[in-house]
Amino acid sequence: MRPMSLALASILMAVTLTGCKIVKTQTQPATASAGSDASEAGHVDQVLADTYDAKLLPLIAQNALTVADLRRAVTADLDATGKAHGNRGAGAGAAWNFAVKGQGTVIAANLESRARKADLDTDGDGAADVTLQLGPVINGTALRDLAPFYDFGQFRDQIEFAKLARAINDKASAALTLPEGDLVGRKLNFLGAVTLKKPTDPFVVTAVTVGVAP
Repeated sequence: MRPMSLALASILMAVTLTGCKIVKTQTQPATASAGSDASEAGHVDQVLADTYDAKLLPLIAQNALTVADLRRAVTADLDATGKAHGNRGAGAGAAWNFAVKGQGTVIAANLESRARKADLDTDGDGAADVTLQLGPVINGTALRDLAPFYDFGQFRDQIEFAKLARAINDKASAALTLPEGDLVGRKLNFLGAVTLKKPTDPFVVTAVTVGVAP
């Protein structure tokens, strides 16, 4: 009986080993992901360094319409004004983005939150008609989408393109110097970008410069 038992044990062991699969721990994908993140950040940083001061700020300064002129033009024909003075963001049905400048009296201001804002009356009727986004938290991608040289096709994917918009907004906000004290009642001038999908959209301006008006 003993030889038979040894033979049976050998068969069972062979069957057991045949059904086993040794799985090697995969560590390469994590390393690749980390490398991709670093490469993505480096690309965004390089694009920002190459274009913000050299190309984006001059573009805004040279093409900015006054609030009154831009409002009048888009009311008459938004698309025609966009083709002449603005740039459309990527994707079907994207909004127009315009460089805009102006001067107005601060009606209200919120400088306590991270999404600092100032509401200005630019036409002298006593009501706010422009909102300045002062950051550091800024909504929208007006500064990125205003510039035709920021081409989505040059970026890895939508995530990397969105990171560029965030980096531009962060740089713009960090460069702003606001006057000390309460802003309400003070007159400010500004330069920045606004996104408009309809002529009746509110003017929410992402500012690149803000100063006290004389």
